[in-house]
Amino acid sequence: MRRLLLWVGLVLGLAHHNDAAHKLVCYFTNWAYSRPNTASILPQDLDPFLCTHLIFAFASMKDNQIIAKNAQDENIFYPEFNKLKERNRKLKTLLSVGGWDFGTPRFTAMLSTSLRREKFIDSVISLLRTYNFDGLDLFFLYPGLRGSPIHDRWNFLFLIEELMFAFKKEAINNFHPKLLLSAAVSGVPHIIQTSYDVRLLGRCLDFISILSYDFHGPWEKFTGHNSPLFSWPGDSKSSAYAMNYWRKLGAPSEKLIMGLPTYGRTYCLLKTSETWLGAMATGPAPPGKYTKQSGFLAYFEICNFVQRAKKRWIDNQFVPYAYQGKKWIGYDDASSFSYKALFIKREHFGGAMVWTLDLDDVKGTFCGNGPFPLVHILKNLLMKNKFSSTPSSRFFFPPSGEEIEATDSQRKYESMITNATVITRREVMMLGKCNVTLTKKTLTPVVHLAVIPGEMALSPKHHLTVSPERTIMTPANFQTETSGEMAVTSTRKSIDSERATVPLGRMAVTSDEQTKILRGENLTSKTEAEDIILSSGSVIQLPGNFLLAFDSLFVSIHRNDSFVNSMTLPAILLFLKKENPSKILAANQGS
Repeated sequence: MRRLLLWVGLVLGLAHHNDAAHKLVCYFTNWAYSRPNTASILPQDLDPFLCTHLIFAFASMKDNQIIAKNAQDENIFYPEFNKLKERNRKLKTLLSVGGWDFGTPRFTAMLSTSLRREKFIDSVISLLRTYNFDGLDLFFLYPGLRGSPIHDRWNFLFLIEELMFAFKKEAINNFHPKLLLSAAVSGVPHIIQTSYDVRLLGRCLDFISILSYDFHGPWEKFTGHNSPLFSWPGDSKSSAYAMNYWRKLGAPSEKLIMGLPTYGRTYCLLKTSETWLGAMATGPAPPGKYTKQSGFLAYFEICNFVQRAKKRWIDNQFVPYAYQGKKWIGYDDASSFSYKALFIKREHFGGAMVWTLDLDDVKGTFCGNGPFPLVHILKNLLMKNKFSSTPSSRFFFPPSGEEIEATDSQRKYESMITNATVITRREVMMLGKCNVTLTKKTLTPVVHLAVIPGEMALSPKHHLTVSPERTIMTPANFQTETSGEMAVTSTRKSIDSERATVPLGRMAVTSDEQTKILRGENLTSKTEAEDIILSSGSVIQLPGNFLLAFDSLFVSIHRNDSFVNSMTLPAILLFLKKENPSKILAANQGS
């Protein structure tokens, strides 16, 4: 019970933190208009109330001065972009300079002397004020790498310090609000170590956008997800790892903005029969109809692809992938964006960054879920002062942002890292303390299985039966390529299939508007009897005026008649189960 109350306390602390607003930083690219037909996006197509900060990408540089990339940006797109603030007075707009295709030589030349940096800073203030931008975003990829000399690491820091000082001085002299200063930075540890003084950047910048995507892509010889939330053993690349890495090096949590991609990376598989995460690939899949870039699909293109493809969920990374024939894509969807938003809130980071708005379904014409379906999820979860009570927030994931040491539901990820032989007919994987043997082809989950080392969580609609030799788990909502079963051989002591022990000191069970108060240290009841069935309408009363109210799938947490939070029923059962590991709480959820 102590662990459960600690967990509830964490929820309360998280809810208290959510009184502080999160940033939702959204990029818009100046080439979005050039896409054909309904995929062509202009600044006036954007929703000014969707994001807290809009960033226009990209400006260019000439003779150590910032300039518009072309006349159309300067004469049409800049004014239209900043006109959005007439509809939302709280909206902030920034202009980003650089980008991947911009390269490093012009940055290196500008950074090389104090006089060149001063010339650049003067041009920045002039351009931003002329076109009514609220700040500058530096998109230098990367100081000390890609042809940039190592001393650019320090020259880049000098520039940021000088920009900060100049912005403060200009604001005071002209009675203007101070211009904002942000930077987009890598989420890869060796790049971070080479390119940035994290602690000093954290002091100088108003916020820092972590590029927590493109961790894997078709430039590799095996499939991997573009932007997983959590890491695999042996492969630390993930959004959670990147965010925690920056925080551990000294950047303030409230300034760290986690990047989320509204696109996926595509591969061409070596064999159509090998479709799992880590399968061998021969390169990028063909370009999409609208984005026309090999190995890349915008979310609005992905919506069409997944209608014909087989979709799969990577349990421990909380992201999906899909495949059809030899085409394979790792991407983000509504569920993965929800998990990532809740991770940001739970870890008290500053907010989310989206690359990009124009890769989402801007007009709602492709995916059938209305305009900006992905970014709306972030807004709904990050912008609310209190935890949402809507179903979209009812998720459970591991209790920290650290690397998850558990395996994929299809095969061990180590086979990808080491290029070891992959067993296709019979596989054994480790789920905490349970050995799971797949006796036929791999079962692929449709519902999400949350796995904690040492424990196994059953998602809604799973039915668990127990025999002295083994436990058979039959997932009702699983898809199988061939009929088969999943045998879970547990190292724990088996229990009688008709009886279960409930390790609760006091439990109030409400059903059909009648309440029973059950007392005793270890209550034993038949699970199929009406005595203790945790289904719709059941309530557990805990010390400290906490109530856990069960409905068919979720558990809402209340204190003193006030709603606190809502979690999935399997998550609650795990915490109850941990109270006394030698006992097992068996609950029949109902339908």
